[in-house]
Amino acid sequence: MRRSHAEAALPWIVALALALLWEAVVRCFAVPEFLLPAPSAIGASMAKWWWPLLDSAARTLLNTVLGFALAVAFGLALGVAIGASPLLYRALYPLLIGFNSVPKVAVVPVLVIWFGGGIVPAVITAFLISFFPIVVNVATGIATVEPELRDVLRALGAGRLDIIRKVGLPRAMPYFFASLKVAITVAFVGSIIAETVAGNQGVGHLMLVASSRFDVPLVFAGLVVTGAMGVAMYALAAVLEARTTGWATRGQRDGLGFGA
Repeated sequence: MRRSHAEAALPWIVALALALLWEAVVRCFAVPEFLLPAPSAIGASMAKWWWPLLDSAARTLLNTVLGFALAVAFGLALGVAIGASPLLYRALYPLLIGFNSVPKVAVVPVLVIWFGGGIVPAVITAFLISFFPIVVNVATGIATVEPELRDVLRALGAGRLDIIRKVGLPRAMPYFFASLKVAITVAFVGSIIAETVAGNQGVGHLMLVASSRFDVPLVFAGLVVTGAMGVAMYALAAVLEARTTGWATRGQRDGLGFGA
């Protein structure tokens, strides 16, 4: 029990130690605030601008969750289709890799032309940037079902859909939840990019306005809020993973998840 509590407190201890070191370096070397604000200055800015930060964080979280939900729905469906069909795998996988290689910041102006400013470009950007990890991991989980197991199930009268539903999907679940923990964090990146380039709301827009006024502590406050939201969503995905696919890691200690 003591070890469990110590492990839970370890990230907070490390974060506090880094903040104290950061504060000491800034004060000892008299670093100007417009170059690198101290954690105390960032905290003061968060206290001063708490309502704009809260409102912007809520809008960014909404954009991210909407884009992430679309990525989960379409990514899971396409991943199952690609993993179950070697023909689709050969036909679509190179296209997916090529599309994922395109910098999403270059796509945002096109989205603005098509849909205008506001929430839609941010949601689509979050979707585009978090879609690929889900597809790849689900397709890998479906495609790596052992051929011997497939043959046995066919001999027992199981069809392709039966194999996918009863063996392929459970086999892909650990891959799926692992991809969720990656996708939800990069989805925030997509939302912030769109809000910075073409948004009129959200944390990205707030940081852009703050940087134009050389309010660097507020910029860092936006980064802290975004990081906190990312950690919270990652922790939620880790808890769902532990509750849903705990059987896959029942003989191991999960040193990376929050909820296992």
